[in-house]
Amino acid sequence: MSLNVELLQSSFNLVKPHAGELVEVFYTTLFSENPQVRDLFPASMDEQKKKLIGALSLVVTSLEEPEKLGSALRELGARHVSYGAVEAHYPIVGGILLRALAQVAGDAWTAELETAWGDAYGAIQDIMLEGAEAA
Repeated sequence: MSLNVELLQSSFNLVKPHAGELVEVFYTTLFSENPQVRDLFPASMDEQKKKLIGALSLVVTSLEEPEKLGSALRELGARHVSYGAVEAHYPIVGGILLRALAQVAGDAWTAELETAWGDAYGAIQDIMLEGAEAA
């Protein structure tokens, strides 16, 4: 599968100025719909929110360097094992992330963006799970 790098980067640039809102929507939705995962996160979410934006920024800026990105995502997947993340969490997180992106993007969110981000998250998930399995 080839990812639409230009579309992913331009759409992320659209929502990045609203990063605070993005992480609020994401974590509020995640915890309200999946309260069982709240214990996997620290009590104070300030650093965690920065980490999420940092990870998304890394992915989007590294799309043109797949080797570097793959290595970083495998390491991230391995670290998530120690946090208590399991394979079943990944599709939940992906679905909520896409909904949060759509909410923050508003009218700019299109079916084409939904597909591009869905494909990207699927690739991210697969690589992170490789890292998790190796951990």
